[in-house]
Amino acid sequence: MNQREQVQGYLAAIGTVAIWSGFIVVSRLGGKSALTPFDVLALRLGFAAILLLPFVGSLPEGSWRNPRLWALTLSGGVVYGLAVYAGFKYAPASHAGILLPGIQPFLIPLVGWMLLGTRVQRQQLLGLLPIGMGVLCVASPSFVHGDWDRQVLLGDLLFFTSSVVWALYSVLARRWGFHPWVLTRVLAIGSAALYLPIYVALLPRNLAAAPLSTILLQGLYQGVGATIVAMLLFLKAVSTIGPARTGALIALVPVLAGVAAAPLLDEPLTPELIAGLVLVSIGAFVAARPAKAVAAA
Repeated sequence: MNQREQVQGYLAAIGTVAIWSGFIVVSRLGGKSALTPFDVLALRLGFAAILLLPFVGSLPEGSWRNPRLWALTLSGGVVYGLAVYAGFKYAPASHAGILLPGIQPFLIPLVGWMLLGTRVQRQQLLGLLPIGMGVLCVASPSFVHGDWDRQVLLGDLLFFTSSVVWALYSVLARRWGFHPWVLTRVLAIGSAALYLPIYVALLPRNLAAAPLSTILLQGLYQGVGATIVAMLLFLKAVSTIGPARTGALIALVPVLAGVAAAPLLDEPLTPELIAGLVLVSIGAFVAARPAKAVAAA
């Protein structure tokens, strides 16, 4: 790999980090708006499906009859989306940074071990300590002062649930060997086919109360940026600089999202929260390092 390709790989990883950090901030904006979580998920799936429809014809034969692809679509597209956008209605963006990307480097190997018996590597266990300390830092004011906000607690529970669902999706997708570009198309279009009829017929909607700018922001960012562009950049980064370096850079997402939420969303940035964000990011970084690098440290 020449220097130009390496630079392109790092730029792709930085772009992925920026979009995923922005996803947390933009999703919280949607949660604080008049839109319901069902609206935001409908916008995400609708925009993504429309853009990906021209690429349906190149899907492998039998994709739409594959029960494993439908299982991944239901979990990674519909269930994850419902849980995560409901969480953004109740809990701050900084909590999402910790409970979504922050704990994935631990949850994915844990789910892999529970489902498939995959061995958990030493550096993943080492990453658990700062991740756990970071979560405790965020929760410490509630323990010390007894100030339990039930809405925030509900949001955190929804974030954790969505994080577990995404870890399950990630482990099964890797186990079953589907190409990410195939998964992206099937997940977006299949989820839209499953979800949008139910959304239109049964679920609470409030699109009419939201300004057009909010609708376009959520639809374009969620459906185009987070679903399609971030995936392409992530694949580029992994193929050039490798999954370990890419994962280490993605460990920056909790801190970047939490810090950005303070001025953009007027969310408080307390010392406990800053410590939690930094510790979780350190844990995610440690868990993403190659095993040999940890052993030599």
